Amino acid sequence: MSDQIEFSSFYRLLNSIKEGDTEKISLLDQKVNEFKEGLIAKNYLEELGYLYLSIGITELYNYTNKNDLTLIGLLEKDDWENLSIANKEELPVFLANKMIEYIKKNKKTKDISKKWKVREGEVKKHITQMARYITEGIIDVIE
Repeated sequence: MSDQIEFSSFYRLLNSIKEGDTEKISLLDQKVNEFKEGLIAKNYLEELGYLYLSIGITELYNYTNKNDLTLIGLLEKDDWENLSIANKEELPVFLANKMIEYIKKNKKTKDISKKWKVREGEVKKHITQMARYITEGIIDVIE
């Protein structure tokens, strides 16, 4: 696999919304839906990453009970501590676990491996690493 997987344009979109560019919210919603379908991915790793991005944003909203990245970006340390108590997990662990749970529950490794004609084991070996990578990117944006 020679192409590097990178999601920086999505993280820039998140950041611009967090910084107050509300005109881009509909674009974010569109991207989240596209990513969940996996139709624009160029390979199995990109599809896994896109799927995780869509799950990560949805679960960030669930975790915070807020659908507004600007408000999420304004949360203080005490707010995050209260949310981790309420959710019984800190945000990074919560997001990564939700991503991995979704993949397993919906048998996505099988679907992705079949679609991209790679062994299922090849997809499985990236499940946890990709979840950490995507979670890290989301956390970096909202901090």
